[in-house]
Amino acid sequence: MLLVPHLLPPGAARLVSPRPRHYVHLPDPVTVAASAAPSTSSAAAATYDSVLASLNSRRYDFSPLLDFISSPSASAQGPGGAGKESAPPTSLDPEELRLAETYRAVPAHVWHTLLKNLAASPDTLPSAAALVPWLERHRLCFSSDLLYSILIHALGRHRRLHHALLLSSSSPAPSPLTLNALISASALNGRPGLALQLLTLLRRHGFLSDHPNYTLILQSLVRSPDPPDPNLLETLLFDLLSTSLEPDARLLSDFVAAFAHAGDPDRALSLVSAAQAQGLTPKSSAVVALLSALGAAGRVPEAEAVFLEFHSSGLQPRTRAYNALLKGYVKIGALKDAELIFEDMERCGVSPDEGTYSLLIDAYTNAGRWESARILIKEMEANDVQPNSYVFSRILASLRDKGDWQKSFAILREMRSNGVQPDRHFYNVMIDTFGKYNCLHHAMDVFDRMRLDGITPDEITWNTLIDAHCKAGRHDRAMELFKQMQQSGCIPCATTYNIMINSLGEQEKWEELKEMFEKMKGQGLLPNVVTYTTLVDVYGKSGRFKEAIEFLEAMKASGMKPSPTMYHALVNAYAQRGLSEQAINAFRVMRADGIKPTVLVLNSLINAFGEDRRDNEAFSVLQYMKENDLKPDVVTYTTLMKALVRVEKFEKVPAVYEEMISSGCTPDRKARAMLRSALRYMKQAHTW
Repeated sequence: MLLVPHLLPPGAARLVSPRPRHYVHLPDPVTVAASAAPSTSSAAAATYDSVLASLNSRRYDFSPLLDFISSPSASAQGPGGAGKESAPPTSLDPEELRLAETYRAVPAHVWHTLLKNLAASPDTLPSAAALVPWLERHRLCFSSDLLYSILIHALGRHRRLHHALLLSSSSPAPSPLTLNALISASALNGRPGLALQLLTLLRRHGFLSDHPNYTLILQSLVRSPDPPDPNLLETLLFDLLSTSLEPDARLLSDFVAAFAHAGDPDRALSLVSAAQAQGLTPKSSAVVALLSALGAAGRVPEAEAVFLEFHSSGLQPRTRAYNALLKGYVKIGALKDAELIFEDMERCGVSPDEGTYSLLIDAYTNAGRWESARILIKEMEANDVQPNSYVFSRILASLRDKGDWQKSFAILREMRSNGVQPDRHFYNVMIDTFGKYNCLHHAMDVFDRMRLDGITPDEITWNTLIDAHCKAGRHDRAMELFKQMQQSGCIPCATTYNIMINSLGEQEKWEELKEMFEKMKGQGLLPNVVTYTTLVDVYGKSGRFKEAIEFLEAMKASGMKPSPTMYHALVNAYAQRGLSEQAINAFRVMRADGIKPTVLVLNSLINAFGEDRRDNEAFSVLQYMKENDLKPDVVTYTTLMKALVRVEKFEKVPAVYEEMISSGCTPDRKARAMLRSALRYMKQAHTW
């Protein structure tokens, strides 16, 4: 069996499997449970007493066994020594044999109960880890898969995933019990990518997953710093539906919440409809997540409809539901509606919280009503809702988005005058504010102040700083920050790696980029749509189209659906080099993949034809847009004018400019410059 160093008590060193082919001796990887051995720990001793009392059995006394597997005298090595990679010992201590014989009549369910009780506490977990191989060694309990699944579950709950994985390697073949336990442990420890890989392995062997594992994976994806990938969620849902498992209200609610967090409210809405068709009512948390997603997308009428439907069905909206709807009104700038929602909450007896006030303050700040926001802060205090750092961070974010970043320090002073200390979220927003306006010295000052205040930067802090330096062209400094992030103990997430992959691609450091991509996968992080889009973009811009296409195909092979943004990156890369045939081929593949073209993609296609001096084809794209109800924008017409200038058809440019104005587009600086260029060339030609 498996010997896990530093997890087993001293007596476990000799407790190995009697079957040589399963004997695995592991090196000293990660130290687990640095606490004293159970026999010397008062906490563990108390836990032992509790374990023994909970068994409530007069027939079996497990005290001698627990003393044996946890005593220093039990650490005597067998032949060859347990510390070396040798065959397991072939002889046993007579005392150990006599001890084993006294437990020969203990039924399996009693051993299971003992193991569960020992595994429930971190103090006695080492003894639980020692008990399993001891039982196998003496063949006292033959349901070894169940024993190991109990132990793996416990290791997962105690955040010792590494040791759960090591323990599972002792199994001669994968079993549904151990694989399901590993899926659960991976999800609980925030490793959804690993959990999905194990789920694939489980299905490959023809086993079914436990129902709760889907919930655990979904919750792990939602808790991740990065939004879940909708395509990944679709794969997980398809896997569930392809089995004989019937999703219940809770599981469907988890899928609704996950798609909402992934920014796919349409899929979340369809699942809500499916649940209702089966007579199931989604959980209120799923409805709130859906309302929030619709609000964030500015789809307020749909959010209102969902809110009213569930209100009329008997679900009493609480503060979070009102906040989700309020978020939508703030998003579209409907200040009056936001105020009405606030009044409706008070009328229905629903108490606003700091989130409610923060959103309404957002609305006032966006409307330039700073005094109204200050009055609302005073009202919060009068209603015993103390303004917190989040409230002021929302004000700061609103000013940032309006370009009033210079008021950041005034917000900080206002905050301190109200007796509120900045927290991590406030500092993150402040760093992002300075980063967006290329004030990197201010951003680093805030970062230093944050740490002086005893606040540990999280992955959002590091990502914001790294990204700001990358966008400013400070790639070397960004790499230094990436290394500092890891040295500080903060583990990079998928967003971190996406930022670094883009940075290395912009520098055309291809070998380092590949190493970064492999490091990301080696950490157990699944590349998402943003990862592949970034790879296609950086390789395409550098003319390395072979690699760009390879990553596009790799993405499809992994079950993810390419986004319009990815095809835009590819078409635009071809366009920049005047490769119109390759651009149109990429467009055809996009259509074959069932992706509707966007104005961005079609503008890039127009640019590709223009760069290749094919102005007739460029105008055929404009006609395609009109026939498919895609409204051309100012970039469309400017790119068409540029195509005409390239082929010296200057006289046609003013007509395109006039059509742009008549279509409702406001010419920008580039459009006006293109018209002036054409008129100048026409004047010169007339003079000659």
